[in-house]
Amino acid sequence: MKAAMLYGIRDLRVEDVETPRVGAGEVLVRVRAATTCGTDLKIFQRGYVERVIKLPTVFGHEWAGDVVGVGEGLDWPRKGMRVRAGNSAPCLRCFMCQKGKYNLCENMTWLWGAYAEYIKVPAHMVRVNMQEIPSNVSYEEAAITEPLACVLHGIEEVGVGLGDSIAIIGAGPIGLLHLLTAKKVGAEKVIMVDLVEERLNFAKKLGADETVNAAMENVEERIKQLTNGYGADIVIEAIGRPKTWEQAIKLVRKGGKVLEFGGCPPGTEVRVNTELLHYGEVT
Repeated sequence: MKAAMLYGIRDLRVEDVETPRVGAGEVLVRVRAATTCGTDLKIFQRGYVERVIKLPTVFGHEWAGDVVGVGEGLDWPRKGMRVRAGNSAPCLRCFMCQKGKYNLCENMTWLWGAYAEYIKVPAHMVRVNMQEIPSNVSYEEAAITEPLACVLHGIEEVGVGLGDSIAIIGAGPIGLLHLLTAKKVGAEKVIMVDLVEERLNFAKKLGADETVNAAMENVEERIKQLTNGYGADIVIEAIGRPKTWEQAIKLVRKGGKVLEFGGCPPGTEVRVNTELLHYGEVT
């Protein structure tokens, strides 16, 4: 089969590799859609963490497809079923899993291999994090349920709810997913912040109540104007740069919450005004 193999930083090669064979409890899926996550791009450009991905390997982790092979001992899924699976599956036994923090599992099973004609899903992944795709959901839509799940987790962590004002820094795919989700759970006003007017215009089409072009406006002043001088109830950073991490804390109201969602490059640091956190009771 054809597959895109990652060998190192900026070293991605399309090669002919052997089609995987399934063992007991495993599933083979013909990939019908594979999408590219910001994490994929970061790994390609910056490098990787050994516990998450071991090279060389077939790259990509967001996918959906059709079951073409089922290992011994499985009653589900069936051949021909449309499925997707996450790129990780918690062990359900470790300290963090027992605390309900499954995303922080100490023995996580990882799955890479979306950029290929076929992908083999490990038995533990089949049991814990594989789902059938509903008939009204396309392969492409199913493939992005992984980043959507991450966004839903963030929205739940900061408790977005009815009547909240939300400022989102970054109108890329993740920022837009936060926009759509925040509106869905009842946020009253969502303000999108970005440097690119085209992105902000698209955010408007998706339901953003206000937009702020950071290349043309003072973001802090504009957010205050749009929130009656207080700052946003919740600020979500969806870029992953130290500068915008720091900025996010300056945009939130006293007693508000900040979600630093975007992952910064390894080794970077941020400077925080402790007065804002301590006396402003920012979470």
